[in-house]
Amino acid sequence: MNQWRSKLKHYLILSSAGKPIYSRHGDDQLIANTIGVVQTIINFYQDAHDAIRGFTAGRARFVILTKGPLNLVAISKLGESDGQLRTQLESLYMQILSTLTLPSLERMFRARASTDLRRPLQGTETLLSALADGFTRGSPSTLLSALECLRLRKTQRQAINNIFLKTRAPNLLYGLIVAGGRLVSVVRPKKHSLHPGDLQLIFNMLFEAGSVKAGGGENWIPLCLPGFNNTGYLYMYVSFLSVNDQDASRDERPSTSSGEDDEIAILLISANKEGFYELRQMRDDLIEQLEKNGSMAHIKTAVKRGRLACTDIAPGTVLRHFIYKSRGNVQFTMPSYEPHFKTALDRRLLISLYASLHAHLHTRPAHLKIHHGTSTHHISLAWTTPLFELYAIAPGTTSRAALAQAANKVIQWVRREEERVFIIGGAVF
Repeated sequence: MNQWRSKLKHYLILSSAGKPIYSRHGDDQLIANTIGVVQTIINFYQDAHDAIRGFTAGRARFVILTKGPLNLVAISKLGESDGQLRTQLESLYMQILSTLTLPSLERMFRARASTDLRRPLQGTETLLSALADGFTRGSPSTLLSALECLRLRKTQRQAINNIFLKTRAPNLLYGLIVAGGRLVSVVRPKKHSLHPGDLQLIFNMLFEAGSVKAGGGENWIPLCLPGFNNTGYLYMYVSFLSVNDQDASRDERPSTSSGEDDEIAILLISANKEGFYELRQMRDDLIEQLEKNGSMAHIKTAVKRGRLACTDIAPGTVLRHFIYKSRGNVQFTMPSYEPHFKTALDRRLLISLYASLHAHLHTRPAHLKIHHGTSTHHISLAWTTPLFELYAIAPGTTSRAALAQAANKVIQWVRREEERVFIIGGAVF
């Protein structure tokens, strides 16, 4: 029990009847009393027609998200805002929908309010736990609800997009190339773009949970993408190719990854249940063309090169790290964690600092445009405009003027490099 209580972060999923569905730490018997107390508190406020959204107990903040017959609970001692924890619970809920679909979930509970959902969700616990652990470690992607792209020249990305369109199978709905855990190219219908939450679900399944066989393996996966359509299934063909770069620095791996990200993944999504061989042929044609025109070599080189250091972006800069989010593209870019944030603990503290800055910018009703933070070790800046959000960290001895000047240099660099660091538009058919 003491070990369970020492956890900094925990997630519970319960049915509205109080049945445990998922618990990140501790078995049902160990934490039955805690589950009972949480369920009693939730029920008390539901009966009062004033659903509870969160409460504090000691050092822990409890945030509750009610979705139909499910109550999702985040318990955190990491100082995150309610909004940030609620976003994490939304992701866990979408992970459940990706397995069951919304109509199936509602039908089960309509037939029997005390349904035990653990059996229908069997096998999904790995994905939920991987997602939960990613939130605990800290993920820029989750914090910003955005994705990171692999840095490529505009002409190189256009060449990849053109091949993607040229080799497109008739029943293809969406296609993605992901390398080093970062997005390389997307092909999509003109009227539909992939929801960021759906992309994060896919990334979690492939890179975080390790539930899909890597190392040249191929898979055919039925899944629901709730942001696209929460009532039915799509079918995803997945194929992995090795980058052959076992010596690449672990620092250059995105924080959302568990070690499978030194590979290139080709993801082809179709509504056709019988489309496996059609999409496999498309994969073969796509790889052949990418190899033929040198695009595959460009992708592998970009993965090996990794992220730039802050000093590569702005020589002599005072910045130790930054994250720039393009609001229109729903994508972000950031430099290498090296040399200042080498360990997992260093990175967790960095993401916690970013989470604090993010919370200050997005606290309602007072929407700030600029927020400065100071501590013994760091001075920090959060800056938002209709076009971007920027979060920057410098040593505590840095002046505000120097930090502002460094932030402006980052903005100028992103404007110059925009078509390299972001996918703008993608390949559309």
